[in-house]
Amino acid sequence: MTRVTLISSREGKPPQPERPVSLYEKRNQIYPKLAHGKFRTVKWLVMAITLGIYYVIPWIRWPRGAGIPDQAVLADFAGEKFYFFFFEIWPQEIYFLGGLIILAALALFLVTSVLGRVWCGYTCPQTVWTDLYIWVERAFEGDRAARMRLDLGALTFNKAWRKAGKHAVWILIAFVTGGAFILYWHDAPTIARSFFKGESPLTAYFFAGVLTFTTYMLAGTMREQVCTYLCPWPRIQGALTDEDALNVTYRYDRGEPRGALHKEQGFAGRGDCIDCKQCVQVCPMGIDIRDGAQLECIHCALCIDACDDIMRKVDRPAGLIAYDTDRAVSLRAAGQTSAYKLLRTRTVLYAALIVVISALMLWGYTSKSAYEFNVLKDRSPPFVRLSDGSVRNGYTLKLVNKSTTAQTVNVSVIGLDGAEFEIIGIGTAPHGGTLTLTPEAHGVDRYRMLVTVPRNEQSEGERLIVQLTDIHSGDTITAAAPFTTGDR
Repeated sequence: MTRVTLISSREGKPPQPERPVSLYEKRNQIYPKLAHGKFRTVKWLVMAITLGIYYVIPWIRWPRGAGIPDQAVLADFAGEKFYFFFFEIWPQEIYFLGGLIILAALALFLVTSVLGRVWCGYTCPQTVWTDLYIWVERAFEGDRAARMRLDLGALTFNKAWRKAGKHAVWILIAFVTGGAFILYWHDAPTIARSFFKGESPLTAYFFAGVLTFTTYMLAGTMREQVCTYLCPWPRIQGALTDEDALNVTYRYDRGEPRGALHKEQGFAGRGDCIDCKQCVQVCPMGIDIRDGAQLECIHCALCIDACDDIMRKVDRPAGLIAYDTDRAVSLRAAGQTSAYKLLRTRTVLYAALIVVISALMLWGYTSKSAYEFNVLKDRSPPFVRLSDGSVRNGYTLKLVNKSTTAQTVNVSVIGLDGAEFEIIGIGTAPHGGTLTLTPEAHGVDRYRMLVTVPRNEQSEGERLIVQLTDIHSGDTITAAAPFTTGDR
């Protein structure tokens, strides 16, 4: 809030008193009217599918093996793994998640360049939950006109129970939303039972509370303000669209000049728009699509349903508001034939990048090894000289078995002439020999290894190479580390 002083230009007249000037416009409550038509039906269907996916997926069971939750989709932080149906991602493979994020971004760029903000209008979580909350609001308080009358009326028992019932259901939906979120991070049946007994981790209650609060606030009270002020996507998508992108468009070439419809006049010498403002009344953002492209528009297409309904009533063709391109509208306004161009540089580029990155990720996933193998040299002491002049170095072998069954592998040391090695608790292998390890399924095992090189075979700067051979498949992987003798 700031204050300004207004001073009269007339000489001798005292200055006017200061008055407050608000720098922020007060929010006008939006009462979207229920639309009827194909796009409204599609939105109902998409809402049911997306909400179903969110609430149901954690309960889908998937065999994972002993000691692992049998859950199809699970971010198992305790076990340091992420599961998604057939796919299993370890911390060392976090680049796969990075690739999935890049693919999702490119897919969003491609859809936006072809169909504008169709993501915002149909599948964005803010849109989906807001649509659900408006449906609940309409069930308790009625459609647009009834809700407006209720808000303007005095506080009565009828008003009180309707408002209280609406908010109670909103809070319940928000709580179920927050509760479903934590199911993705724990075994769903287990966390669901322990949650209400007060036996779950504090993080479960914290994130369930955060999601409950944010869902209630964003979908229940803030609604269009999230899309207009909080979300960066309306600013970004302007760089992803052009005059050939299909957007929800008011076809001014056909609608203007607009005006009220008079029966005796008909549509001679005027446009098809009768200025009924039905497109404004159904808009959840409260804007007028006839004003052209606007940052607030989420392209939900409900204005198309409302306008088509009016056009049918006045015996005019549907499509005064429709998915169209700026180029096509401009060409028709100039008396030329409209043209649509789907294949453009940006759409081809986005599609090509999606194909290439998907192919690389699929190749990387199908060709990855069933093991992760590292050799870490002891830092202190760097070596030990034995009484016979031989030198011994200590190492830690870290072996990760990514498969769902126990495996059997042979370990050998190569690259050092005459070297013998010992794995504590397993045994000692002579030069050229091997030792057998049996890593458990999904196991991360560490072994202590000692490598000894005779005096006459020592050479500073040599490297130790440890080779791992799968007994069943014959596949081999190697890991290297320095071998220190102390000679300079």
